[in-house]
Amino acid sequence: MSAGWNTIESDAGVFTYLINSLGVKDVQFEELVSLDANFLRQRSPVYGVIFLFRYPTGDKRRATPLDGIFDHEAAESQFFAAQTIQNACGTQALLSVLLNKVDAIDVGPRLQEFRDFTSAFPADLRGEALSNSELIRDAHNSFARASPFADEGQLLATEDDDVYHFIAYTVMNGKLYELDGLQPAPIAHDSCTPDEFPDKVIPVLERRIERYPAQEIRFNLLAMVRDLRIRAREIDDQNWVYQEEQKRRAWQWENALRRHNFIGFVGEILQGAVRSKLVEGGGKYAGWVEEAKAKTKARLDEHQKAKERSNDNVP
Repeated sequence: MSAGWNTIESDAGVFTYLINSLGVKDVQFEELVSLDANFLRQRSPVYGVIFLFRYPTGDKRRATPLDGIFDHEAAESQFFAAQTIQNACGTQALLSVLLNKVDAIDVGPRLQEFRDFTSAFPADLRGEALSNSELIRDAHNSFARASPFADEGQLLATEDDDVYHFIAYTVMNGKLYELDGLQPAPIAHDSCTPDEFPDKVIPVLERRIERYPAQEIRFNLLAMVRDLRIRAREIDDQNWVYQEEQKRRAWQWENALRRHNFIGFVGEILQGAVRSKLVEGGGKYAGWVEEAKAKTKARLDEHQKAKERSNDNVP
């Protein structure tokens, strides 16, 4: 891990336990597999949506957004932070929702203190404060995949790289806002209440996705909702409670695996397998290698044949 901000995955389990580690209570994330307002309504209250998309590195900042209007007043009156460092946009997006929902969400004393401390700052200083927060950075980095090779703090994207960016959508002061730290201000889309949010955010997302070629499918949507176990217990649905508890256990297991680097473990297994073949003697090792090479060649040949058959079927 680098001393800066490392890449984290757009994953419901990662984001749920990330905010839990920061002291947020009774909030979780749910992945949206389709742009379905009914799906969102069934998980109400919905505090916001986090949207991950491929960011065109050659794009330049526009004087006006392609959809909606810049609200510079909201940049001062609400929590809005400029993104000042790479790899922090996932955590910044979810904080953009949380720190504008302190009346509805218990964000815990540490995030409340951070919000109060930065409340009088302009957006660029809020971004600097967020980037330099050891509390938030350490929580963020604890969910990054372990890598013995990459120091992500030293990587700079070029126009040929696939770069991904997180933004947030939420309701503030009776309006639907898009919160993107790479923009100069929040983008106001329409008047909106929390109850209307599921119906009003979907068309905005659809218009955003329509800007991309039809073959582009690299998007991810996560809804920030109240802990679904609370709703399940309120209606005494024990099966739902059990399913949610099972989901939490799976998330914890996956998050634990993310923290481990298995390169050394795999290397030891391979060394052990090689030693065992060498100990057997009698050409066992050479035969094992040739068998593996033959299997690999057979798979490659089959893959090539399947590709040729697919091409033949194209009109």
